[in-house]
Amino acid sequence: MSNGTWLILGPGALGRLLATQLAGHVPLAVLGRQPSEQPFLLSTPQGESRIRYVPRIAIDQAPERPLMVHVTTKTYATDAALEQLAQRVAQDTPIVLWQNGFQVQETITRRWPGPVLCATTSEGAYTEGADGVVHAGHGHTYIGHLEGRYPTLAECIAATLTVADLPASPCIDMRRRLWHKLAVNAAINPLVARYRIRNGQLRDCPFRPMVDIILDEVVALMAAEGIEAPEAGWSRQVWNVIEGTANNRASMLQDVLANRPTERDAILGPLLDAAQRHGIPTPNLTELYQNTPQ
Repeated sequence: MSNGTWLILGPGALGRLLATQLAGHVPLAVLGRQPSEQPFLLSTPQGESRIRYVPRIAIDQAPERPLMVHVTTKTYATDAALEQLAQRVAQDTPIVLWQNGFQVQETITRRWPGPVLCATTSEGAYTEGADGVVHAGHGHTYIGHLEGRYPTLAECIAATLTVADLPASPCIDMRRRLWHKLAVNAAINPLVARYRIRNGQLRDCPFRPMVDIILDEVVALMAAEGIEAPEAGWSRQVWNVIEGTANNRASMLQDVLANRPTERDAILGPLLDAAQRHGIPTPNLTELYQNTPQ
């Protein structure tokens, strides 16, 4: 395996989507608990089926000097995964964090010796069986360092993703982008997980008013944190994502259906922390947190 290999750590929905889209564009390998010779099966948003052969290896088989590592594990599993990774690959290797929420990004950026970029995406995907991934909706990805460092690396990754039909842009204000994604996730993920529905069903009664009520509290917290609103405004941003990923099973719903831990703390925790800091009452976010599976 060449030193130019892109490693994808975590064979979940996002990891599989990256693997199937990037196959043929860059040397690739997917790191998981178990190696496998089975191909990935991709279902496109247009309903087409494609087979993608990507090496799937265990961490102890990883090359010492990959070109970069895309970390697509769940937030709660990221620290342990990186500890294992550090025992195998050179720690000056660039990594890209794709986690939901805003919980691990700052600590890992400080701790990992090499370049650490963060990514946020509105691409919709969910797993199907042991090897399948459904690309349920197109979106856009932003990539950058929390302090705006490594712009050339961010540009290179964004350009490669774009060529692979995952439109992406480098971002020098990644902190704001992460807060934006957090706001969108908070308005979507806990509700679809709680009621076991797809994203598009949030457009219907009784769920649509629930989204708007949660969003009102999120917007107040964003203002208190000094986070500038998206160009389209907060409401339009959320409903655009819901529309674009209407057929998607959000990541938190996938976790609930598979009886896995959810990213409740990573998505809602930072917002409740902000509410406490600023003395802003958030009864609906608090109730949502209490009634969302952990």
